[in-house]
Amino acid sequence: MNLGVSTSCFYPLETEESLEELGKAGIQTVEIFFNAVCELRPAFIDLLEKILRAYDMRVVSIHPTMSLAESFMIFSEYDRRYEEAEDDYRRYSEIAARFGARYIIMHGGKPNGLLTDEEYCERYMRLKTATRENGVTVLQENVVRFRAGDLDFLRSMCEILGEEAEFCLDLKQALRCGYDPMDLTREFLPHIRHFHISDHNLSSDCLLPGDGGFNFREFADFLRQNCYDGAGIIEVYRSCYQKYDEIFDSFKKLKLTIDK
Repeated sequence: MNLGVSTSCFYPLETEESLEELGKAGIQTVEIFFNAVCELRPAFIDLLEKILRAYDMRVVSIHPTMSLAESFMIFSEYDRRYEEAEDDYRRYSEIAARFGARYIIMHGGKPNGLLTDEEYCERYMRLKTATRENGVTVLQENVVRFRAGDLDFLRSMCEILGEEAEFCLDLKQALRCGYDPMDLTREFLPHIRHFHISDHNLSSDCLLPGDGGFNFREFADFLRQNCYDGAGIIEVYRSCYQKYDEIFDSFKKLKLTIDK
């Protein structure tokens, strides 16, 4: 597993400053979480690329700023809004391709959506087709209070789409949805291309790796035995730590664990 860190760990620090913090710490594998539409402008992308080159960083995935609007924009019955969202995703795929990233992470639709599972999957495939023009794949993430937070819906996607059902599995979100992260990993690994990594204990479902009780040794061994070759990106909230060094120390310790 290729271990990295998401810029979202520093939110609400600005995206470019977050990326610079990772670079200065020697983190070479990153996920970029965009937080404003203005960050898609060419000049801003030039700035991010300059930072990436300065620190020899590799972007494996990007996360759109429109996550909370995806249910309204992509998975509604209003086609014109979908067409606008597809254009947005195509723009994100252009940026991802420029950075060398393979994936765009999508939260998707809410459980109260009117689309059937088949219609949802059809929209998902339309997005995948649009981003494939730039060699980039859309991954469905399991997020609480979203449709893909439900185990049966993930199974339905796999049944309808087969190998085209491709996921980003978030460990903390699995817990928030009431599932054991290892159980989901075992069941869906053939469809998992990317992980969002965090730790947990009885009092918190989101901690820096090493601050909780999750068995990362077992996790890493399972992925290795099943030839998983994607990334594991540390993604936690700003409330999980006091100083940036805690993120970097967690990364170093976790890397030692998974590389054994």
